[in-house]
Amino acid sequence: MQSMTKIAVTPGQPALVGLVGNTPLLRVSEPLSPAGRGFWAKLEGFNPGGIKDRPGLHMVDRARARGELRPGGRIIESTSGTLGLGLALAGMVYDHPVTLVTDPGLELSMTRLLTAYGAEVNVVSEPHPTGGWQQARRERVQRLLERHPDSWCPDQYNNPDNVAAYTPLALELASGLGHIDVLVCSVGTGGHSAGVSRVLRQLYPELTVVGVDTPGSTIFGQPARSRLMRGLGSSIYPRNVAYDNFSEVHWVAPAEAVWTCRQLAASHYATGGWSVGAVALVAGWFARTMPADARIAAIFPDGPQRYLGTVYDDDYCAAHGLLVTPPATEPEVIGRVDEKEVSRWTRCATVVDPLTLRGTPGNMPEDVVGEESDAPKESR
Repeated sequence: MQSMTKIAVTPGQPALVGLVGNTPLLRVSEPLSPAGRGFWAKLEGFNPGGIKDRPGLHMVDRARARGELRPGGRIIESTSGTLGLGLALAGMVYDHPVTLVTDPGLELSMTRLLTAYGAEVNVVSEPHPTGGWQQARRERVQRLLERHPDSWCPDQYNNPDNVAAYTPLALELASGLGHIDVLVCSVGTGGHSAGVSRVLRQLYPELTVVGVDTPGSTIFGQPARSRLMRGLGSSIYPRNVAYDNFSEVHWVAPAEAVWTCRQLAASHYATGGWSVGAVALVAGWFARTMPADARIAAIFPDGPQRYLGTVYDDDYCAAHGLLVTPPATEPEVIGRVDEKEVSRWTRCATVVDPLTLRGTPGNMPEDVVGEESDAPKESR
């Protein structure tokens, strides 16, 4: 089934759109699950820039159709990297200049790659006194929008087009697997977990949807802390997160994700970043504990390129205490998302919007700011 959303492209490089989507599925089994059991991984790293090529193209296409983004108008967004690749692609396809606001934590390799793709990388030099790097980036975006009258910001955390962009991905999974019992997704902006689960729940009403987060992220009601992992987690409450769609949430710590990434690489020639390791750990547990005929799908958002100096670097991992014993075979279990502050692989089968938990321990004010990581520069 060809399930890519039809996009009307006239300027720029229309052939590039055909490179996005219809990514392969890989069966993952030993050593993450016993022989004869396993899960299916959707390898979104086979898109030119990763999973966020999908919303990058779709958000720009829809903004153009509504007249919010005028021909030749500048696209300006805050990013920690992956969406930046998708927006650079969209800028090339639709002939728009692109400015990406980031901070010193962005890997040098990503800065070079975004620049090579024609994007202007604008780096804030100092964190906001109370809002950290993300608030500094947001303020820079606002100033740039005011400087360029025809410019437009996608606002990925709250833009419903970010969610809608993943309908083709859901249809690809349904076409490739026929039936799905469990869907495992990492959660950052909330876009792909919401978009994919919305479609698959219509096809498979009994679907179990599992969100994967990291300690120190506020998305599911934990307190905000500095985080080493990039690509999942947040220090704000993105309104694209579809809390009602989740059956449960798992938090996975950095060392657990690193161990799983390296096991995947050594056994399946499959590599990716923090999100890939975290998702694979949880999907492997479901493969071990569910009936052997259960069909489990996991979304791997990206490939290894930006993580060669972190996840796959022995010196970096040793310096951050990430080369430790393998994860526990079972997650710790808590009954409420705010029951305790988690620090290792932990599971909770009750998911609520944390903004409904006002006044409970461990929750932050609604105006807290941040994005994928608030770790200090040397830890990012």
